[in-house]
Amino acid sequence: MPWIQLRIHSNSEHAETLSDLLMELGSVSITFEDGKDTPIFEPKLGETPLWADTVVVALFDAGTDLNPVVDELRQLPFLQQQFNYKIEQIEDKDWVREWMDNFHPIQFGQRLWICPSWREIPDPNAVNVILDPGLAFGTGTHPTTALCLQWLDSLELQDKEVIDFGCGSGILAVAALKLGAKSAIGIDIDYQAIDASRDNATRNQVIDRLSLYLPQDQPQGIQADVLVANILAGPLQELAPQIASLVKPGGKLALSGLLNEQAEELREIYSEWFTMDAAAHKEDWSRLTGVRKSL
Repeated sequence: MPWIQLRIHSNSEHAETLSDLLMELGSVSITFEDGKDTPIFEPKLGETPLWADTVVVALFDAGTDLNPVVDELRQLPFLQQQFNYKIEQIEDKDWVREWMDNFHPIQFGQRLWICPSWREIPDPNAVNVILDPGLAFGTGTHPTTALCLQWLDSLELQDKEVIDFGCGSGILAVAALKLGAKSAIGIDIDYQAIDASRDNATRNQVIDRLSLYLPQDQPQGIQADVLVANILAGPLQELAPQIASLVKPGGKLALSGLLNEQAEELREIYSEWFTMDAAAHKEDWSRLTGVRKSL
């Protein structure tokens, strides 16, 4: 089915209002885009902030006459000073196929592959995690996830207990289990992440060795041989004592989700409990690793 797209430059204050009006005027979907390449790396918990220059993209059926829509928008007080818009025809495609074609199996380290279910497995003898892109909780394509997967691949995990702190899709816990870990615990504040992790563990036939908890439900006193936390620098700093308490003496730690310029401060904080290594970097992102000191 062909479509027509209306792109309007707005801002964080008025984008939501503009979105609501466009839906009333017949738009079938609305997307917000960053108008000036100013990514927001660490929104506060529960917030979905918009950019100072936000492009509101409205999709309409190709048969829609957009002249009345544009005339209606011109009447908005906050658009009267500067109404910057563009109308584009969208090629009719098999969008599902287009989306699926963008995902390929990816290798991490020496043994580990992350493979979408619709792709042929490149190496049947490798450690293959079957994981489809879902709710953007992590599929291995982001540098922070890649750094954690490479680290897990480098470890000897046989008979080890692993905690995936902020488990998201469960990709790190599932990878650890398929790399030989005896058991894993996934902890996340979002029940959707718990559901996604359970589904992915079931698909990879490791659900019998994975326990999943919201923070308020996790057992008291749990500790692991290996803990990986791929979240953000703010929570990593605020939760440092709690995260440290989950690692056994001599256990290994990996922290990611932090920008390169945040790594040294986090390294100093965790040095209270861990002998920390130098940071590893990938693009703008860093991973910190260390070994828990004896109590």
